[in-house]
Amino acid sequence: MRGVHVVITGRVQGVSFRLWTQREVLSRGLAGWVRNRRDGTVEAVFSGEDDAVAAMLETCWDGPDMALVSNVAVSDTAERPTGFEVRSTV
Repeated sequence: MRGVHVVITGRVQGVSFRLWTQREVLSRGLAGWVRNRRDGTVEAVFSGEDDAVAAMLETCWDGPDMALVSNVAVSDTAERPTGFEVRSTV
C-alpha cells in the first residue's frame, strides 16, 4: 500500500479536473480526496495498491481533455483515507 500527496499545476481549474480525478481514482480502486487551491493548482491524496497509485500518477500528467498539466509534484504521505471525497477549495 502507498499513499501520495499530489499538487498538479498548469491549466487545471475550470476543466473538470476534480470530477475527472474522482472517476479515475475510483476506477483504479483507490481512496483519497481532491480539491482546488486558490493559487490555481489542484491538490489530491491517493492511497491504495502501489501499481494503481503509480498508474494514477502517470495519468495525472494527461488530465481531462481541456487540461494542460505543467507539473505533478508528488510526495509520500502516511494519510490513508477511506472512500473518495471532492473537497472545498482552500
